[in-house]
Amino acid sequence: MKSKDNATGTRYGMVVDLDKCIGCGVCVVACSSENNVSVLYDESDKTRNISWLKIYRITNGKGFPETEAVYLPRPCMQCDNPPCVPVCPATATRQDPNTGTVSQIYTRCIGCRYCMAACPYHARDFNWYDPSFPNGMDRYLSPEVSPRMRGVVEKCTFCHHRLMRAKAKAYAEGRRDIAQDEYIPACVEACPTKAITFGDLNNPKHEVSALIKSPYSFRLLERLGTEPKVYYLSTKDWVRRMADNYLEGEFIDRP
Repeated sequence: MKSKDNATGTRYGMVVDLDKCIGCGVCVVACSSENNVSVLYDESDKTRNISWLKIYRITNGKGFPETEAVYLPRPCMQCDNPPCVPVCPATATRQDPNTGTVSQIYTRCIGCRYCMAACPYHARDFNWYDPSFPNGMDRYLSPEVSPRMRGVVEKCTFCHHRLMRAKAKAYAEGRRDIAQDEYIPACVEACPTKAITFGDLNNPKHEVSALIKSPYSFRLLERLGTEPKVYYLSTKDWVRRMADNYLEGEFIDRP
């Protein structure tokens, strides 16, 4: 299933090539550093820690020597039909009609976590504690991103502040269009294997618009109808098969 061409404007999205991803975690570190993600006193408690971008290790379930493993980075899917938006009673999250990204307005959030329950990708985190950072780290916080307070939900924003920076630069130069290399999220910029490609899915000049048409492209839980704007590439049939809840004999083999 491919994305519906439901917009003629800008729709930012990304393509992650799982055949290139080595699971190094540099994208996770870059994301946390760029967006001032708080550090807990006990990061081993995965029921409480915050990470806008998680990496999952999946295997084909076979024994040696047929074992294969793949690393799957999972940011917010920035869905075209986001289930998190309509359930929010405080309208603290909305989809931007100009970019397609799903925002999170922290000062409106009442901490009910309805959006977390609605998101099938577990892409949202709740702040259980006041923001804290190791001694001296506060001097390295980004001035463009506000730390989140206790009791609110936060998530990946495709580094929205970088988009605002690129727009300001274009406006100062008398331009309306933003080039592909002017707005790049931190995770994309930091990836050492260039496994992540970012751009406007509706712009034929952007690389992502061609990559999503590959026979090896897929999205997570497509049949739910959320229309995620994060695509994945994999030449491994078993990886594409695990992306959704296919019944036996239902999956159509592709090249």
